[in-house]
Amino acid sequence: MTALLLRRACLAGAVRDVLVADGRVRAIADDLADGAPGLDRLPRDVEAVDLDGAVLLPGLVDAHVHLEQEAAARRRIDVSGARSAREAAALVAAAAPADPGPVVLGQGFRDALWAAPPEAALLDEVLPGTAVVVVSGDLHTAWCSTAAVQRFGLTSGVVVEQEAMELFARAGLVDAAVLDSWVLEAAAVAAARGVTAVVDFEYGDQVASWTRRAAMLPGGPPLRVRTAVWADRLEQVVAGGLRSGDALPGIADPVAADRVRMGPLKLFVDGSLGTRTAFCSTAYPGGGDHGMLRTPLPELERLLRRASSAGLDLAVHAIGDRAIAVALDGFAAAGATGRIEHAQQVLPDDLPRFAELGVVASIQPRHALDDRDAADQHWAGATGRSFPYRALVDAGAEVVLGSDAPVAALDPWDGIASAVHRSLDERDAWHPEQHLELDVALAAASGGRRAVRVGDVADLVVVAESPAAVLARDGAAGLRGTEVLATLVGGRFTHRTPA
Repeated sequence: MTALLLRRACLAGAVRDVLVADGRVRAIADDLADGAPGLDRLPRDVEAVDLDGAVLLPGLVDAHVHLEQEAAARRRIDVSGARSAREAAALVAAAAPADPGPVVLGQGFRDALWAAPPEAALLDEVLPGTAVVVVSGDLHTAWCSTAAVQRFGLTSGVVVEQEAMELFARAGLVDAAVLDSWVLEAAAVAAARGVTAVVDFEYGDQVASWTRRAAMLPGGPPLRVRTAVWADRLEQVVAGGLRSGDALPGIADPVAADRVRMGPLKLFVDGSLGTRTAFCSTAYPGGGDHGMLRTPLPELERLLRRASSAGLDLAVHAIGDRAIAVALDGFAAAGATGRIEHAQQVLPDDLPRFAELGVVASIQPRHALDDRDAADQHWAGATGRSFPYRALVDAGAEVVLGSDAPVAALDPWDGIASAVHRSLDERDAWHPEQHLELDVALAAASGGRRAVRVGDVADLVVVAESPAAVLARDGAAGLRGTEVLATLVGGRFTHRTPA
């Protein structure tokens, strides 16, 4: 099948026909049964699909995910609801299997508001002699039992940043075929929510992993993947001649090769709010610590120059305001442009620098809701410049949305709803001056596309109702529950609800 005729699709309030052929939108007209201007006749092998007035939108893009961690998190013990370290340890003990295997894995603790910190002794107490690794909700900390410390040669029972990230891969190691099946399952779940593309920032040799996964399904995965490379594998990618946007070598299926491509270099300037390692101008309470500078400016500039000259796009993780200033300085010094991932706290003077330098703000709106209480405590006095979505847009910055899954759900409707209304409960919205308008949030979640147009790549999503109508009637909660009827990537269905 090379062509689709989407009959009676609602676009911008008008019901029209849309012809998709060879991966692109070829024609839009009131009635395409007899062709259209510039289209003498319909393709001979066209399949007609009646959308019956359902809304057709540009496909949704999650600009920041960790797909292996997302897939693995679904199979770990969930401790995200724990209000203390002791409660989290009890949740792990209650759910641990009778035969735990080499490692018991938990997921999702957030200790920023806990009265006492996590300690190895608490895990030793509930599961004596067992290797236990509990991954933090922000993916920047690992809390481990003494047996896990010994098994993996760790520096302590709580490790952060690079040591923690390397541990996640080691502790969660499973057969590659099993992990691949988990990842493709997670991708299918994302496709069912309208996701047509992701940027995968997973750690490890993801070029090899995605080359392997591309061959597992006809046409490849059910979404487009741009796989990032971390600094430790930069020279390997450069030596292989891979540039951002290139198809990964060795993928024979042309459809799969189109879907799976090289993405950006990922660099870290700092850590996270949840781990209290975000590099900030205001000190954290109780000790005067300003967080962690993981990559100083000279090294950042060197890496940016090296990757940019080799044809790689650039993505720099920076959360605290001092880290963001360093990241912007790095782009300026290297004469390069790219993205800042997260941009959770921005000094007023740095807001216009995004547009001036052509740096994209890659944000995850759900983080503002999940972290509001932690920010009020640890960034007290600085929350007015935290998660500054509207301020970035008003300053001319290009903004794209993502989830950072599994830190937040791999569901673009959750991110869109979080961007337009910053509250999850009965409390007033947190800093509502930073809300985004719905049309801005939708475009930021759609790779900048604001409407379906002739000539576009046919990455599309079909929803039951207009998001504006849902928001007006049911608020942000309604947006989160948006009913997705179908998703198409390159004009091929990757998700379709039964008729």
